[in-house]
Amino acid sequence: MDYSFTLPINSLSCYTGCSNYSGGNQNQHPPRIVRLQNPKPRRRFSGFFSSRPLREGSLVLRVCAVSSVESRKGATKDEMKKNNVGKGKVEVGFRLEHQVEFGEHVAILGSAKELGLWKEKVMMHWTEDGWIYDLELETIDEPVEYKFLVIGKDKGNVVWESGGNRILRLPEKGSFSIVCKWDKTDEEVQLLALEKEEVENAEEEIENGSVSQSVLDEAVSTSAFVEQWQGMDVSFVRAKDHIDAKKKGYWDTADLEGVTLKLVEGDRNARNWWRKLEVVRELMLENKGNENRLDALTFSAIYLKWINTGQIPCFEDGGHHRPNKHAEISQLIFCELERISNRKDISLQEALVIRKIHPCLPSFKSEFTASVPLTRIRDIAHRNDIPHDLKQEIKHTIQNKLHRNAGPEDLVATEAMLARITQQPGAYSEAFIEQFKIFHQELKDFFNAASLEEQLESIQNSMDPSSKVIPSFLESKKILDKIDGTSEAEQVTALMNTIQALDHLCREIAKGLESGLRGDAPDSAIAMRQKWRLSEIGLEDYAFVLFSRFLNALEAAGGAEWLAESADKENLTSWSNALEALVISIRLVGLSGCKPEECNAIESELKAWQEKGLVETEGSENGKRIWALRIKATLDRSNRLIEEYSEALLQVFPKRVQVLGRAFRIPENTVRTYAEAEIRSSVIFQVSKLTTLLLKAARSVLRSEGWDILVPGEALGYLIEVQNIVPGSVPPSITGPVILLVDKADGDEEVTAAGLNIAGIILKQELPHLSHLGVRARQEKVVFVTCEDDLKLSDMKTWIGKFVRLHASPTGVTLSPTEIPIKSTPTSSVNSPEQESTLSFAAKSPGSITNQVVIPMEDAATQTSGAKATSCGHLTSLAAASDKVYNDLGVPASFNVPRGAVLPFGSMDVALEKMGLVDSYRSLVQKIETAEIDGGELDQLCNELQELISSLIPTEETIENLSKLFPDTAELIVRSSANVEDLAGMSAAGLYESILNVRLCDPIIFGQAISKVWASLYTRRAVLSRRAASIPQEAATMAVLVQEMLSPDLSFVLHTQSPMNNNSDVVVAEIAPGLGETLASGTRGTPWRLSSNKFDGTVETLAFANFSQEMVARRGGEVLRLTVNYSKKRLSTDPVFRQQLGCRLASIGMFLELKFGCPQDVEGCLVGRDIFIVQTRPQPL
Repeated sequence: MDYSFTLPINSLSCYTGCSNYSGGNQNQHPPRIVRLQNPKPRRRFSGFFSSRPLREGSLVLRVCAVSSVESRKGATKDEMKKNNVGKGKVEVGFRLEHQVEFGEHVAILGSAKELGLWKEKVMMHWTEDGWIYDLELETIDEPVEYKFLVIGKDKGNVVWESGGNRILRLPEKGSFSIVCKWDKTDEEVQLLALEKEEVENAEEEIENGSVSQSVLDEAVSTSAFVEQWQGMDVSFVRAKDHIDAKKKGYWDTADLEGVTLKLVEGDRNARNWWRKLEVVRELMLENKGNENRLDALTFSAIYLKWINTGQIPCFEDGGHHRPNKHAEISQLIFCELERISNRKDISLQEALVIRKIHPCLPSFKSEFTASVPLTRIRDIAHRNDIPHDLKQEIKHTIQNKLHRNAGPEDLVATEAMLARITQQPGAYSEAFIEQFKIFHQELKDFFNAASLEEQLESIQNSMDPSSKVIPSFLESKKILDKIDGTSEAEQVTALMNTIQALDHLCREIAKGLESGLRGDAPDSAIAMRQKWRLSEIGLEDYAFVLFSRFLNALEAAGGAEWLAESADKENLTSWSNALEALVISIRLVGLSGCKPEECNAIESELKAWQEKGLVETEGSENGKRIWALRIKATLDRSNRLIEEYSEALLQVFPKRVQVLGRAFRIPENTVRTYAEAEIRSSVIFQVSKLTTLLLKAARSVLRSEGWDILVPGEALGYLIEVQNIVPGSVPPSITGPVILLVDKADGDEEVTAAGLNIAGIILKQELPHLSHLGVRARQEKVVFVTCEDDLKLSDMKTWIGKFVRLHASPTGVTLSPTEIPIKSTPTSSVNSPEQESTLSFAAKSPGSITNQVVIPMEDAATQTSGAKATSCGHLTSLAAASDKVYNDLGVPASFNVPRGAVLPFGSMDVALEKMGLVDSYRSLVQKIETAEIDGGELDQLCNELQELISSLIPTEETIENLSKLFPDTAELIVRSSANVEDLAGMSAAGLYESILNVRLCDPIIFGQAISKVWASLYTRRAVLSRRAASIPQEAATMAVLVQEMLSPDLSFVLHTQSPMNNNSDVVVAEIAPGLGETLASGTRGTPWRLSSNKFDGTVETLAFANFSQEMVARRGGEVLRLTVNYSKKRLSTDPVFRQQLGCRLASIGMFLELKFGCPQDVEGCLVGRDIFIVQTRPQPL
């Protein structure tokens, strides 16, 4: 299928205008074109002449002979609307088979008024099949004589065909075609009758644009382009001297720099529109390959929008540049935007911003890049059938202005004039009004302000001949527009039919655009590509309206409550349209360039869950609950996509809008609402509303109120809203306990690092229960919940600053204002006796120095290698015995452990001594002990210390010893094993660095991985964590654990005692696709969550996974992030697999708990059918 955007032949007309030729009448007008509606199946025409098959529903061209204004006099509107020829009228299509030299043109001249009365040449149109001209002749008794002539390149040289005049006798009525050959004037003329079906519903074409006959006859309506106009009011003048002299701009360049300064200074010197377009072009070209590209695109988008709305005015500057200058610059900008759009490194923000620029560019079709474009207004301004004052107003307000310095204000003026001359029927001649309407359509085409229907019609002939998507969509839209007054069911059906038709059309257009713009593409193909691009954007805009109507219909039917009631009755019919609408809306977001892979995955999941349907039971679990959990997981993922889209725009626009608005003195309200308006006017806004409604219904089915409990309990404190959990979040003026309402978390935060008085956390996003942040909050006895319900979050904000009670238990979550107790001590500031004992031991026992350079993992001991490495060594011996262990139900507890070795405590000291950095290191450690958090002192010292340690190189002996244990090409993971982690009272989960996928065959990279792990002992978070635990910085030391790197299908964290209710009979597992870093680090999303009973084999699915990406290790040290489609993941689709995996994890968890003597926090993975355990530590309780 060819999508190279070759323009259809009939759009490449060579018409140059009769007034350019000797003897031409200055009032001469080119043929009128009318685009008729509701086309029927028929053959393709070049004029009336069949040249190739035509797809059903495509648009046919017909040129009617209106060579002068007078030829339309006396025609009533009813006559103009007729598709067939009236009595006394004959339609004739002439075709001359003749080739001429490049630049030459063919005309026809004859005795009939429509053929110029032998005075005015009527120019024909070139097609692949010859020169054509179609006209309507009045039936007369006398025969019509005519002849063809060739107009030379210099327009003065005319060559007539030889022989006598051709003679045509007309019948009374009908439609006919005539085929002629050059110089064969003596051949008998044969009128070839055309069937009625071939004539009706045809199109007419004008040289300077296309206009629908129905549009011509409609009352004047304001275009969307003009509706958004906020510039100066139109003032009609009758002389150049009367043009408003108030033409001053405003430019404040104070504090501006870089891209912004260049743009504002450029505008100061660019008074008219084409110069402003040139400023944008230069800005984009200068920054297309550097870090300022997003700035250049964003400021250009804002600037062009304010120009098109009149808030940045365009003025005449004394120059004289026709609209073809604007068209040429627009083409250059468009090509650059297309190149950026097809770059692999394009960002989400850039993709979204580029879509804002396209509608602000004028068209560069061939008729607008011609040396003298938009000439019809000149002829209108010289008509003799309108008052002199009106002629002067048209001439000076529109014609001269347009041809000297065209700008958006010209379309505003033209629509105002059109409204004025049509306000009182009969005040002006119909021929004049018709010509002005045609000009108005041409001008709309130039400004790319045409309606959606007109845009689609303009690309119809460039689509695949077998495609019916445009006629299908337009027909669906037409039915929908007339659906008022019918039943609700009929309206919803029509609405869904239109949404589906729009979806099919958008996909076909996107497919045509995906190949990118070829470097050798001709101008005609580039111009057509712009039309395709604008059609795609226009369809997305119309989708906003369709989804808005759908949501209204859904709410009218009962909304979320109605959907939930239907699901409770196990009837999903009501969900069908809603889910399909969401699928299509998500697909449109992806087609717009917003995370297309993510959109495709969400679409696949929703379709799969819809197809899977609702069954009574799934495995041993309630089918309705499993269905709702799946749907909810994907809807939550959809919500994240919405947030990322909105955040992308909010990151891009507000600050830049403020800067540019201040520079140009744009009204404050426009600046303030810019970003919000961009979001609320896009289809993503409707996606958000639909997702929210469906989520509410799914939660209702699950009897969920939007809460998720990570750490149960009760907390009292002042409710404080913060963006992140970081030092300084809590105002120092608040000394009592606080409960944080947190916008975002990445899962690696330290609670105590943000403040010792944090008693509770309410997070506004989902988070894995067993993420590092969740584990730390549990260890520090901080009540931790998440809330995704917008209404509840809105209610909470009314209590910010007040003292509240947060209660979280398996029965639910409550938050309410309460009285301030007489004395309240933050729970997190007091360590348990067990924790105090453990931390005291850690502080007094920084580790023992050994003479061993490398210790095999199975020989690791806490004194030399830390608790983590020692635990892994113990796991190695347990793995050997696990093959023979089964639980009471016969489920095996077998597991494997990857091979490993340890660089013991003291290895870093050896490297420091070797490089002579011991004194510098000790000095920095001492300073860190007392460094102030505020003012940046601590940050600077941490950075210096990490930089110093990162420069260290492991000894050659270390590398040699490791090479004896691992093959040089083996993928390895380098992990921390400090003396202050994996302890009963201090897990420090995720606090220190792990480096994935390194190999001994690259000793430099491997050495850097070792030094990075050493250096992670002194990150800001690690230092503050030890401070909060009262551990001296000099007491901390780091061993390094090196293990084989696995490439898991699934990774998991499991707690052998339920963290929700401390049920010791249950193992709770959280599972993520790919590497475990996705799970442990708290990447946005939800893992699979299984609760497995150790004794009866019951497995309950608590949640389905919806992480957007999985981390996958590849050979050669590469770690990829791949988009996940959960409809392809067994754990989401196969209940038997979930049951089996849950039982195996319960058996392994129970075995480890027995061997280590207490509940365990276990990390592991599934590789094929084998389970590997990579770490276990005491579970915080």
